[in-house]
Amino acid sequence: MGSCCDDNCVVEALRGRQRATLIKVLWINAIMFVAIATAAFYGKSTALLSDSLDNLGDALTYGLSLFAVSQGPATKARIALFKGGLIFLAGCFVVAQVVYRLVNPVLPSYEVMSVFSLAGLVANGLCLFLLWRHRHEDINMSSVFECSRNDIAANLSVIVAAIGVWAFDSGLPDIVVATLLAALLLNSSARVIRGALTELSNSRNQNN
Repeated sequence: MGSCCDDNCVVEALRGRQRATLIKVLWINAIMFVAIATAAFYGKSTALLSDSLDNLGDALTYGLSLFAVSQGPATKARIALFKGGLIFLAGCFVVAQVVYRLVNPVLPSYEVMSVFSLAGLVANGLCLFLLWRHRHEDINMSSVFECSRNDIAANLSVIVAAIGVWAFDSGLPDIVVATLLAALLLNSSARVIRGALTELSNSRNQNN
Protein backbone atom coordinates (compact mmCIF):
# COMPACT_ATOMS: atom_id res chain seq x y z
CA MET A 1 0.00 0.00 0.00
CA GLY A 2 2.81 2.35 0.95
CA SER A 3 4.68 1.51 -2.25
CA CYS A 4 1.63 2.36 -4.37
CA CYS A 5 1.27 5.66 -2.55
CA ASP A 6 4.95 6.41 -3.13
CA ASP A 7 4.55 5.68 -6.86
CA ASN A 8 1.57 8.05 -7.06
CA CYS A 9 3.56 10.76 -5.27
CA VAL A 10 6.42 10.37 -7.74
CA VAL A 11 4.04 10.60 -10.73
CA GLU A 12 2.30 13.68 -9.31
CA ALA A 13 5.64 15.35 -8.59
CA LEU A 14 6.72 14.68 -12.20
CA ARG A 15 3.46 16.11 -13.55
CA GLY A 16 3.86 19.17 -11.35
CA ARG A 17 7.36 19.82 -12.72
CA GLN A 18 6.11 19.37 -16.28
CA ARG A 19 3.21 21.80 -15.77
CA ALA A 20 5.49 24.44 -14.24
CA THR A 21 7.92 24.21 -17.17
CA LEU A 22 5.16 24.25 -19.80
CA ILE A 23 3.56 27.38 -18.34
CA LYS A 24 6.90 29.22 -18.50
CA VAL A 25 7.69 28.25 -22.09
CA LEU A 26 4.11 28.94 -23.20
CA TRP A 27 4.33 32.57 -22.04
CA ILE A 28 7.79 33.03 -23.56
CA ASN A 29 6.58 31.80 -26.97
CA ALA A 30 3.31 33.76 -26.90
CA ILE A 31 5.17 37.01 -26.22
CA MET A 32 7.82 36.26 -28.85
CA PHE A 33 5.17 35.42 -31.47
CA VAL A 34 3.56 38.85 -31.11
CA ALA A 35 6.92 40.64 -31.18
CA ILE A 36 8.45 38.70 -34.09
CA ALA A 37 5.27 38.62 -36.21
CA THR A 38 4.96 42.41 -35.88
CA ALA A 39 8.63 42.79 -36.81
CA ALA A 40 8.23 40.40 -39.77
CA PHE A 41 5.45 42.45 -41.35
CA TYR A 42 7.28 45.70 -40.64
CA GLY A 43 10.57 44.36 -42.03
CA LYS A 44 8.90 42.45 -44.91
CA SER A 45 10.76 39.24 -44.07
CA THR A 46 9.25 35.86 -44.97
CA ALA A 47 11.95 34.04 -42.99
CA LEU A 48 11.16 36.08 -39.88
CA LEU A 49 7.43 35.47 -40.41
CA SER A 50 8.04 31.72 -40.54
CA ASP A 51 10.03 32.06 -37.32
CA SER A 52 7.10 33.82 -35.65
CA LEU A 53 4.69 31.11 -36.81
CA ASP A 54 6.98 28.59 -35.19
CA ASN A 55 6.54 30.49 -31.92
CA LEU A 56 2.75 30.57 -32.36
CA GLY A 57 2.66 26.85 -33.06
CA ASP A 58 4.77 26.24 -29.97
CA ALA A 59 2.52 28.38 -27.77
CA LEU A 60 -0.51 26.38 -28.94
CA THR A 61 1.45 23.16 -28.53
CA TYR A 62 2.44 24.00 -24.96
CA GLY A 63 -1.17 24.82 -24.12
CA LEU A 64 -2.25 21.41 -25.41
CA SER A 65 0.64 19.78 -23.60
CA LEU A 66 -0.50 21.29 -20.31
CA PHE A 67 -3.79 19.45 -20.77
CA ALA A 68 -1.97 16.27 -21.74
CA VAL A 69 0.26 16.15 -18.64
CA SER A 70 -2.35 14.36 -16.51
CA GLN A 71 -3.67 12.15 -19.31
CA GLY A 72 -2.86 8.55 -20.20
CA PRO A 73 -0.42 7.43 -22.92
CA ALA A 74 -3.13 7.07 -25.61
CA THR A 75 -4.49 10.59 -25.03
CA LYS A 76 -0.96 12.03 -24.99
CA ALA A 77 -0.28 10.31 -28.31
CA ARG A 78 -3.47 11.76 -29.86
CA ILE A 79 -2.52 15.25 -28.69
CA ALA A 80 1.00 14.76 -30.07
CA LEU A 81 -0.63 13.74 -33.37
CA PHE A 82 -2.61 16.99 -33.35
CA LYS A 83 0.57 18.94 -32.59
CA GLY A 84 2.21 17.29 -35.59
CA GLY A 85 -0.71 18.51 -37.69
CA LEU A 86 -0.24 22.08 -36.41
CA ILE A 87 3.45 22.00 -37.35
CA PHE A 88 2.47 20.71 -40.80
CA LEU A 89 0.01 23.59 -41.32
CA ALA A 90 2.66 26.12 -40.29
CA GLY A 91 5.05 24.62 -42.84
CA CYS A 92 2.40 24.84 -45.58
CA PHE A 93 1.72 28.49 -44.72
CA VAL A 94 5.42 29.32 -45.05
CA VAL A 95 5.50 27.57 -48.44
CA ALA A 96 2.57 29.76 -49.54
CA GLN A 97 4.43 32.87 -48.35
CA VAL A 98 7.54 31.83 -50.26
CA VAL A 99 5.51 31.46 -53.46
CA TYR A 100 3.92 34.88 -52.84
CA ARG A 101 7.32 36.53 -52.36
CA LEU A 102 8.66 34.90 -55.52
CA VAL A 103 5.80 36.49 -57.44
CA ASN A 104 5.97 39.79 -55.49
CA PRO A 105 9.64 40.27 -54.50
CA VAL A 106 10.65 42.85 -51.89
CA LEU A 107 13.88 43.80 -50.11
CA PRO A 108 13.43 42.93 -46.42
CA SER A 109 15.07 44.91 -43.61
CA TYR A 110 18.17 43.03 -42.50
CA GLU A 111 18.38 45.25 -39.38
CA VAL A 112 14.93 44.15 -38.20
CA MET A 113 15.69 40.53 -39.10
CA SER A 114 18.95 40.57 -37.14
CA VAL A 115 17.63 42.20 -33.97
CA PHE A 116 14.50 40.07 -33.64
CA SER A 117 16.10 36.79 -34.64
CA LEU A 118 18.74 37.37 -31.95
CA ALA A 119 16.01 38.16 -29.41
CA GLY A 120 14.20 35.00 -30.48
CA LEU A 121 17.41 32.97 -30.15
CA VAL A 122 17.83 34.10 -26.53
CA ALA A 123 14.17 33.37 -25.70
CA ASN A 124 14.17 29.96 -27.38
CA GLY A 125 17.52 29.07 -25.84
CA LEU A 126 15.89 29.64 -22.45
CA CYS A 127 12.95 27.41 -23.47
CA LEU A 128 15.30 24.65 -24.61
CA PHE A 129 17.18 24.86 -21.31
CA LEU A 130 13.93 24.57 -19.35
CA LEU A 131 12.69 21.62 -21.44
CA TRP A 132 15.99 19.70 -21.59
CA ARG A 133 15.37 17.55 -18.52
CA HIS A 134 11.90 16.58 -19.76
CA ARG A 135 12.90 15.52 -23.29
CA HIS A 136 12.73 11.75 -22.67
CA GLU A 137 9.93 11.58 -20.08
CA ASP A 138 7.03 10.76 -22.43
CA ILE A 139 5.65 11.38 -25.96
CA ASN A 140 4.01 14.60 -24.77
CA MET A 141 7.21 16.21 -23.50
CA SER A 142 9.43 14.79 -26.26
CA SER A 143 7.20 16.40 -28.91
CA VAL A 144 7.38 19.69 -26.99
CA PHE A 145 11.17 19.46 -26.91
CA GLU A 146 11.15 18.81 -30.68
CA CYS A 147 9.29 22.09 -31.22
CA SER A 148 11.72 24.05 -29.07
CA ARG A 149 14.75 22.60 -30.85
CA ASN A 150 13.23 23.67 -34.19
CA ASP A 151 13.03 27.23 -32.90
CA ILE A 152 16.78 27.42 -32.29
CA ALA A 153 17.47 26.25 -35.86
CA ALA A 154 14.92 28.77 -37.18
CA ASN A 155 16.50 31.68 -35.30
CA LEU A 156 20.00 30.81 -36.53
CA SER A 157 18.68 30.50 -40.08
CA VAL A 158 17.07 33.95 -39.97
CA ILE A 159 20.36 35.43 -38.77
CA VAL A 160 22.07 33.84 -41.78
CA ALA A 161 19.32 35.22 -44.03
CA ALA A 162 19.80 38.73 -42.60
CA ILE A 163 23.53 38.55 -43.34
CA GLY A 164 22.72 37.40 -46.89
CA VAL A 165 20.25 40.25 -47.45
CA TRP A 166 22.85 42.75 -46.22
CA ALA A 167 25.73 41.24 -48.24
CA PHE A 168 23.88 40.82 -51.56
CA ASP A 169 21.31 43.63 -51.23
CA SER A 170 18.69 41.10 -52.31
CA GLY A 171 15.58 39.45 -50.89
CA LEU A 172 16.62 36.05 -52.30
CA PRO A 173 18.49 34.89 -49.13
CA ASP A 174 15.31 35.58 -47.15
CA ILE A 175 13.29 33.39 -49.53
CA VAL A 176 15.91 30.61 -49.55
CA VAL A 177 16.02 30.47 -45.74
CA ALA A 178 12.22 30.58 -45.51
CA THR A 179 12.09 27.60 -47.87
CA LEU A 180 14.57 25.68 -45.71
CA LEU A 181 12.54 26.54 -42.60
CA ALA A 182 9.40 25.25 -44.29
CA ALA A 183 11.23 21.99 -45.04
CA LEU A 184 12.36 21.82 -41.38
CA LEU A 185 8.78 22.30 -40.18
CA LEU A 186 7.42 19.64 -42.53
CA ASN A 187 10.15 17.18 -41.54
CA SER A 188 9.54 17.84 -37.85
CA SER A 189 5.82 17.34 -38.40
CA ALA A 190 6.50 13.94 -39.95
CA ARG A 191 8.69 12.88 -36.99
CA VAL A 192 6.12 13.96 -34.38
CA ILE A 193 3.28 12.25 -36.28
CA ARG A 194 5.28 9.02 -36.68
CA GLY A 195 6.13 9.00 -32.98
CA ALA A 196 2.49 9.62 -32.02
CA LEU A 197 1.22 6.86 -34.32
CA THR A 198 3.77 4.42 -32.88
CA GLU A 199 2.69 5.35 -29.34
CA LEU A 200 -0.97 4.88 -30.27
CA SER A 201 -0.21 1.48 -31.78
CA ASN A 202 1.69 0.39 -28.67
CA SER A 203 -1.13 1.59 -26.45
CA ARG A 204 -3.70 -0.42 -28.42
CA ASN A 205 -1.52 -3.53 -28.29
CA GLN A 206 -1.21 -3.23 -24.51
CA ASN A 207 -4.98 -2.91 -24.13
CA ASN A 208 -5.67 -5.98 -26.29
